[in-house]
Amino acid sequence: MNKLLSIIGIIGLLTGISGCKKGGEIPTEIPVSPTTGTRTQFTLDSIFLYAKQIYLWNDAIPSYAAFNPRKYDSNPVAVNAFETELFDISQLKINTQTGLRYEASLNPGSPKYSFLTERSNSGDLAAVGAPVLAAVLKDTIIVNNNKPVAYIALGSFPELSTCQAALDGAFTKLAAANPQQLVVDLRSNGGGFVETAEYVADLIALSSLNGKVMFSEQYNSLLQASQATILKNQLYLDANGKTITYKGRNATLADVDYTVAGNTHQFSKKGNLESVKDIYFITSSNTASASELLISSMKPYFNIKLVGDTTYGKPVGFFPVNIDVYSVYLSGFLIRNSQGWSDYFQGIPADVLVTADSDPVLGNPAEPCFNAVLNMINGSPVNTTAKIVKRQATQTEPAFKSNSPNTASVSKIMIENRLKLKNQ
Repeated sequence: MNKLLSIIGIIGLLTGISGCKKGGEIPTEIPVSPTTGTRTQFTLDSIFLYAKQIYLWNDAIPSYAAFNPRKYDSNPVAVNAFETELFDISQLKINTQTGLRYEASLNPGSPKYSFLTERSNSGDLAAVGAPVLAAVLKDTIIVNNNKPVAYIALGSFPELSTCQAALDGAFTKLAAANPQQLVVDLRSNGGGFVETAEYVADLIALSSLNGKVMFSEQYNSLLQASQATILKNQLYLDANGKTITYKGRNATLADVDYTVAGNTHQFSKKGNLESVKDIYFITSSNTASASELLISSMKPYFNIKLVGDTTYGKPVGFFPVNIDVYSVYLSGFLIRNSQGWSDYFQGIPADVLVTADSDPVLGNPAEPCFNAVLNMINGSPVNTTAKIVKRQATQTEPAFKSNSPNTASVSKIMIENRLKLKNQ
């Protein structure tokens, strides 16, 4: 199974190819923008041309002539020009349900989701996000009215190979009590590897869910129809950074299966926890990306309640394309649960709004959020406010603090996509 894909690109991508070819480049078929210009102009062209074909909301992007990518060349700092162009592209699409831009952000001048990074850093997961916490911060069983309530705090979703043993151990411990109520504390969880979030979902799920849809990824219509020809310029590499032979040649990202059917993920039960009926997620504005995917995936199958605060709101994912010395992450696909739901761009609202401690003692029944959950389970009065929409945290805000020293550097904003080649 592929982990985060490493993808190589070409300098002067697309726009410069028709004028000259470097060793190892994959030539484009038809020049679609000026064949002369500076390195900065070629990069500006390339960012636009990739967005035009692979951006999730590419239907809002005008023609090359109307957008005129080279107008950003007036910025004396090249990377600032590229970031400004990317921001302007990201602000084109309006969510008709809310009247807001899909990628509106509290961080001025930066898209909410899309970003670029220098390729020298793009392989370092910590380089594209603040360090956050390790997978399992706390697991415990609380006896509540003579019934067991399972609690687990998941600080992030690191690469599965680094945390699978800890996850298995924690859920084996919880399963021994046969709890019907499970509390999953995600208030610190800014996301990480989708594979790990899937694994947690399979640890929680009942065996009866085997084969049922967990979630799917929906790309734009051009990608789904295999018409994003620009991706012929991006080599497809395996988990070890090696090229793959496909139909007698090196595989490229144009050979990937972008259909919904090819990107639908099903439950496959892991572990022996089979008793859960109700799931209470403790959330905050730092709860984002793969942690929101976990919540969304479980909603159709369990009685779900959120306690704490509205989540960040990131129902999209991406894969990098390499342009000159940069890896560009354009919002590439929408994440939908089995009911087709994905509309949490403003965050998933908390059912019960709780003002939590800034540095809570995780798993303590007296801690405000956990206490509110226990009150809900007991049928005691709680301050319930439905569909609260709070301000969203930005990706630059500091990670949640914890009493636990068990920390790891994991990208807060990274969500990998395990791209699969067609017919494989």
